[in-house]
Formats: sequence, C-alpha cells, structure tokens
Amino acid sequence: MNLLVTGGAGFIGSCFIRTLIQKRPHFKIINVDKLTYAGNLDNLSSVEHLPQYYFIKADICDFKKVENIIQEHEPEAVIHFAAESHVDRSIEDSANFIQTNVMGTHVLLELARKYDLKRYVQVSTDEVYGALEREIGYFTEDTPLAPNSPYAASKASADLLCRSYFKTYKLPLLITRCSNNYGPYQYPEKLIPLFILRALQNKPLPLYGDGLYVRDWIHVEDHCLALLKVLEEGKEGEIYNVGARCEKKNIDIAHHILDILKKPKTLLQSVTDRLGHDRRYAIDPSKIEKELNWKPTFHIDDELPHLIEWYQGNERWWKKVNNKKS
Repeated sequence: MNLLVTGGAGFIGSCFIRTLIQKRPHFKIINVDKLTYAGNLDNLSSVEHLPQYYFIKADICDFKKVENIIQEHEPEAVIHFAAESHVDRSIEDSANFIQTNVMGTHVLLELARKYDLKRYVQVSTDEVYGALEREIGYFTEDTPLAPNSPYAASKASADLLCRSYFKTYKLPLLITRCSNNYGPYQYPEKLIPLFILRALQNKPLPLYGDGLYVRDWIHVEDHCLALLKVLEEGKEGEIYNVGARCEKKNIDIAHHILDILKKPKTLLQSVTDRLGHDRRYAIDPSKIEKELNWKPTFHIDDELPHLIEWYQGNERWWKKVNNKKS
C-alpha cells in the first residue's frame, strides 16, 4: 500500500510510522508534516534512511502543494493525524485550530475525493463527546457530540465534515476516537511528560483545580495498532472508539510519578483551573474489540516506570524539544 500520513512527525503520527515500518515493511509511507512546534523529525531518526519512507514538509491547508504530493506519489489511502491538539492553547487562541483542524481536513477530503483514494482514516479524539459528569457511564460511538473547548469543537467539526463526505460522496472513510495517549516522544506540554520532566528537575507539578479530573489512558503503541486494524479491516462509514479501560485521576498520576522518583509530594502545586475543564472521559472500546479483534496490551501502572526511564535516558531529546521556540 502507498499510504499518505499527515502529521507524521508528531507524537502519535511518528509512533504510527515506526509501527508500520515494523509491521508492514512493504508499505510506502509518505509523511507530510508542517513541522510546527510539536512536530519533531528526531522522533523518526530510526526510519528516515529507509527507502520506503518519504518526508515532505508541507501544510495540509495548502491545497496545491498537497495535490502535487498526491500526483507525484500516488497514495492509495490517507491517515490523517495532523492537528493542533493542545486544549490550553486553543483557549488562548483558537484561530490555528480552526484553520488546521477544519480547513486542513476539508483540503484532504476534497483531494481524496478528486483522486479516488481507496481509504481515508480520520484520527479524532474522545473530547468531541464533551464530559461524563458522573462516575458511571462511558462514551460509545453513538454518544452525541458536545465539545466543550475550541480544540474539541474543531475536531468535532472535522468529524462532521468527514461524515458528510461519506454520506454525500461515498468517500471510503472511517473515524477513530481515542482516549488520552501516553508514551515515548510525547511533547512535554502534555500532562504525563510535563509532570515527569518537572519532577526530574525538582520543579513544581502544576495540578489544575482539585486534581480529581479523570482521564482514560492508553499507550500510544496500543493506539497505533488499533489504527492499523481500522485502516486494513474497518468498515467504511464506521466510527471506532479506542480506549484501554484505564481511568485515572490527574492527582493519582502525579502521586505515582513522584513515588517512582522518590520525590516529595510538596512538589504538587495547585493552579487555577482550566476554563471549561471536562470532569471525566471514559471510552467503551467494545466495538473495536469485538469487530476487529483488537485489545490493548499495556497498562499505565506498569508502564509509568518504563516511561520515566525513557525520559531519563533521553535527556538530549527533551532538552532540545524544550529549547525549541513554540
């Protein structure tokens, strides 16, 4: 398969490319990434020399540039990771989120339709569903969209565009919605790497509000294997929720990191809560488990010590990332 991967220099996209190289070495991979602050080609240093891998710096909002790439490389399918994804940044300034997440998706949909691509996978998020305000219940594929942040609204808008292209144009399209990812190479603005790196440097860990916000955590490698399943075996027009049934409070994540590093709890620092902060996310992954025979293999309690070791052993990587202008 010739596969166009957008946003392949980001955290999840780069893991997906590394997974493809391992699992599907016969695939040709065309990685298109704008290389914004969160895009990092160091994430792909282990595969950049391989003949089946191509990197092209481009903005997915640039219709003509992306069209030229499709004409030259003739991909059969696209998997769309490229997105602005940090909620706090979307609250401060949402313009880039609308441009990239909505307009960029529109460009890809139009080109997928024009060039008759055989598969289109939209990588989305559970945040489009809004919040679960109670301790019971889970997001399913039928949960109504009710985004509460500009980021989530931009992703929900993109998902609705995708749905319309399937319904109107019969574009062979699939949507995945995943819970919070963790793993190596994650940009340090996200909660887990932020807490790990600040604890390693004996700096305060900024905890929003009471710290009782609940997230469903999945290892990025499990997510990428689920995406490969959807790409190859998913049913056109379907949505697949991807989660690991692993809910954790933010404060418990912080305590676990501090315990592993034998750091004092006094490093925890309560900060002003995020605007519109969703209380709880939790995914029901029953559909992808039953229909595509996928199951997660990692659990965050077991993986946090390994992840901390990774950041300890890759100080050069994260210091370079932290020094990069945002």
